[in-house]
Amino acid sequence: MDLYMMNCELLATCSALGYLEGDVYHKEPDCLESVKDLIRYLRYEDETRDVRQQLGAAQILQNDLLPLIAQYPQDKLLFDAVVRLMVNLTQPALLCFGKVPHDPGSRHCFLQVVSYLQAYKEAFASEKVFGVLSEKLYDLLQLDWEQRQEEDNLLVERILLLVRNVLHIPADPEEEKSVDDDASTHDRVLWAIHVSGMDDLLKFLASSSAEQQWGLHVLEIISLMFRDQDPEQLAATGQARPAKEQVADVRDLEVLRQRELAERKSRAFQRGSRHSRFGGSYVVQGLKSIGDRDLVFHKGLHNLKEHSHDLGKEPRRVPKRRQPAREAEPRRRSALNVRLFLREFCGDFLESCYNPLMRLVKDQLLREKSQQHDETYYLWAMAFFMAFNRGRRFRPELVSETVSVRAFHFIEQNLTAYYEAMLLDKKEATSWARRMHLALKAYRELLTTVQEMDRSPDEAVRECSKIIKNNIFYLMEYRELFLALFRKFQETHQPRCFLRDLVETTHLFLKMLEAFCRGRNNLVVQSKRVRRKKQPRAGRAAPPAQPRTPQELEELWPSLAEQLGVCAQGTEPLPEDVVPFDAASETPVEEQRAEAMVRIQDSLLGRRAPAALTLLRSAREVWPEQDVFGSPQAALDEEIELLRQILFAPLPRQAAPEVEEPGEEEEEEEEEVEEELASVQVSEKEFNFLDYLKRFASASVVKAYVLLLRGYRQNSTHTNHCVAKMLHRIAYDLKMEALLFQLSVFCIFNRLLSDPSASAYKELVTFAKYVLGKFFALAATNKKVYVELLFWKSTATVREMTEGYSSLQEGEGSGARRAPKWTLQEEEELRELYLKYKGVEGADVVGSILARLRAPGRTRKQVVKQLVRLGLAESARDFPRERKGTRLVLWTEEQERELQRLFEEFQGADDILGNIMKHLTAKRSKARVVEKLLSLGLVAERKELYKKRKRKPGLPGMSEDRSPWGAAGREDSAEGEEEESDSEEEEEEEAWEEGGAEERQEQGSKNQLAPEQDVQGLARHLRQGGLAGSLLWLQNCLNRAAEDREEDGTAQPVPLVPLLEENEDAMENQGFQKLLRKVGVRAPANEQVITPRQSPRGTLGNCSLRSQSGLWGASSPGADWLQGKTLPQL
Repeated sequence: MDLYMMNCELLATCSALGYLEGDVYHKEPDCLESVKDLIRYLRYEDETRDVRQQLGAAQILQNDLLPLIAQYPQDKLLFDAVVRLMVNLTQPALLCFGKVPHDPGSRHCFLQVVSYLQAYKEAFASEKVFGVLSEKLYDLLQLDWEQRQEEDNLLVERILLLVRNVLHIPADPEEEKSVDDDASTHDRVLWAIHVSGMDDLLKFLASSSAEQQWGLHVLEIISLMFRDQDPEQLAATGQARPAKEQVADVRDLEVLRQRELAERKSRAFQRGSRHSRFGGSYVVQGLKSIGDRDLVFHKGLHNLKEHSHDLGKEPRRVPKRRQPAREAEPRRRSALNVRLFLREFCGDFLESCYNPLMRLVKDQLLREKSQQHDETYYLWAMAFFMAFNRGRRFRPELVSETVSVRAFHFIEQNLTAYYEAMLLDKKEATSWARRMHLALKAYRELLTTVQEMDRSPDEAVRECSKIIKNNIFYLMEYRELFLALFRKFQETHQPRCFLRDLVETTHLFLKMLEAFCRGRNNLVVQSKRVRRKKQPRAGRAAPPAQPRTPQELEELWPSLAEQLGVCAQGTEPLPEDVVPFDAASETPVEEQRAEAMVRIQDSLLGRRAPAALTLLRSAREVWPEQDVFGSPQAALDEEIELLRQILFAPLPRQAAPEVEEPGEEEEEEEEEVEEELASVQVSEKEFNFLDYLKRFASASVVKAYVLLLRGYRQNSTHTNHCVAKMLHRIAYDLKMEALLFQLSVFCIFNRLLSDPSASAYKELVTFAKYVLGKFFALAATNKKVYVELLFWKSTATVREMTEGYSSLQEGEGSGARRAPKWTLQEEEELRELYLKYKGVEGADVVGSILARLRAPGRTRKQVVKQLVRLGLAESARDFPRERKGTRLVLWTEEQERELQRLFEEFQGADDILGNIMKHLTAKRSKARVVEKLLSLGLVAERKELYKKRKRKPGLPGMSEDRSPWGAAGREDSAEGEEEESDSEEEEEEEAWEEGGAEERQEQGSKNQLAPEQDVQGLARHLRQGGLAGSLLWLQNCLNRAAEDREEDGTAQPVPLVPLLEENEDAMENQGFQKLLRKVGVRAPANEQVITPRQSPRGTLGNCSLRSQSGLWGASSPGADWLQGKTLPQL
């Protein structure tokens, strides 16, 4: 249907609605069907919203729809249909178009729809219309939930949506050129809502537990009602102006008066308006013109201060994407009667609705029962009503629902989410910045409320405030929040008002934190550190196995043939989880066939003949062509012969690329290639306020404060105080005034000091004079400080400026990152050394060059980069760094036999591993030797290889351990540390040596022979303490263990499990634990339950077990124990 036919049909449909005669509207018989047709037309409108525009131009809503609901409110079907149509017509233009269009045609349509919406809002400013809607809504809410139908709930929701849409329509600043205290269209709509009683219905919906489903709708309507109001001014409405506001007004008037006097004074010095051709020309000494001569000034001297070289130049055009974000429109003050009604509404809302409604909305937000971005209404309500409560009469119980640590956490989470979304979603960065501003306001008001609670006369309120501050100052997230917001502040997305609120909120937070730390000497806070473990690169493979000689393969084949013979007999099952082909891999099929052949050879070299046979048969099914893996009818003997040929065949292998180990400067590149596994380590540390304040001494933070300082005339007194206080902390408290030595800062100081109303900014003037004095004092000793004015500086640069440019040691500050330049002589020397050692086989070329370079201080990376820059090498990969540790990975059979021989030779020595390392032919790290000894089964545990140190018996404090389970607990922790450090050989070796030092210290104490009297005396002391039953239980356990070992002839570890509560309590007794250690019971492992085990070693036999129980059992009456002298050795 074309546009012309559509217009005709719309005209006919609108004519069928009815007509207005005076104040009476007469509907047509087809009125209901016509309304439904209009709804249908709106459903199928095009992207220009042509139907909506034509209905707006015809003023259907003003002339037909509103009179219909006012004239026929009892016609339920008609009323429902008209409300449904009005909801569609009044929906925001942003919802109709999706976003603000950029092309001129669509943007014109968008603005046209907005203008029609503003006309609708003017028509809704009627008490009669809202009276009808209020009566209908009241009647629906009177129905019980059993009587209320689905159509009734839909009508309630549509009425609320209609009110929401009307309040959401923006004001037209061109039409509403009114001053403060004058009634605008929005004020007249609010007054109609008040007169009709709709506000009372909203309060009922917010407080009723039976109407919880409308909570978010009500909160959205309330936020739109108060969108132009300031909570503190609203709370002061109808009261006498406080003295603080009167003083502020007087101060502002005085500033204006001083500026006016300064302008009059400057005009008095000017000459007459008549031009004098003999005014003269002047030479300005010290000010150069375009050339090298002094500037010639052809105007009067009174205009000299206004001279600039930029006069006559075209202003530099700033791209749209770099322009500062638009500021929010200034708020206007509503009419007095509207403000009084809103003040009363806020008071009633706080008394009966705020806490239950905020609890309900928070629950719906957490359960995700709301729509997207509905949390912004929650944040607005929190900031507005808490500020109103503070400005009216502060009563913390009225806002108790949102004054908690959970509220801080909720706001911090949303702030972080908005901040991350702003960085990721560049197109909608401005919208995310607006939401960030809303969350920041709520956070600021929450802090202000907590500060107000500190001044409460109620002790319970002050205690609650103390608990909240304890929590927010303890957690690291709340302390780091402001630093992150300052560092990522973007002037193009975030307006100046956001920066102002951020500065004021930071000032409040630091003030509260400083006061909180002042009365505490040792404040402990939580600290988090991200520990990153990097996985190796995808392309970095393990080094290839060393090629076997034919003699070694001949020695290996008999054992493989024996395994294959066992498989032929069927006694050993073949593995079933072998897959030779990966269908999802991007590797071509031919390359996968070659890889399958190499996998078969690797299985044979690894003595896994069954796996090699299964892989051969599976590969034959995948690649049957040309009988590469044998014919399908091949017998077992043929398969064995084929495996032998594969074993001896020199198959081509893909060499692993040699990659130079990344240096310090390559960490950023490596992070892009490697996957990082980050684990957060949480710890506690003592808090120092000055150390925390040093985090703000950075160029990014100072830039934000200076940006706000530029508009010191537009800033409020409190904002200027917050800026001056932070800059004073940096310059005076931290002695970092050089951080402010920047030309843009000095330009602001110059404008401030020459301002006629400078007396109104005494704090800023005093601070500016202090910084300038420090600058000129430093300039007397360091002339380069004038050049430093052109740049923002880091803390290292500030230290260099103040203490001297050679004050930083090597490896500190910014100068450490700059490598010295190569001179021509050094480049020639480098070229000669490279050509000399280039052809030496097996030599480290870069290492040889570094050893013979005349210029000291060169690093390996600098040499490699210079070689590439000179064209002597293609890339840094031509010079792979030698791997730390040894290059030997695989053990030959001769090396294994040598290791077994050395172990048997030095098995009885005190330092087994040390002697083996001295006599081992192929030098390897200690970690590799220990792993091989464990894999060969020569030792059961690592601690058997620790060096034993004997001590003299009787030394105080040497045989006992402070931990409940003595040395064994540290054994497990040492082993755990070794397992975590297996990634590098050096770390593993250090962990082994550290653990060995502890174990050797413990081993010496265990090898001491404790006197029998110690055990008997300890048992006697425990028996007197009421542990006789537990001692008898321990005796029975030792006896049973000895009998089991006599029958089985083995020495397996036996768990000592207390089943009775009496024995469990004894196991927690330190004296009983000491007795267990004396008799040789080993502590449990960390990952197990607390179940001690008796030693599994052969040195602790049945006689030893019986002797331990006999040491204290002989003294008990009726005990018949074997008396022995042997004590267990662990």
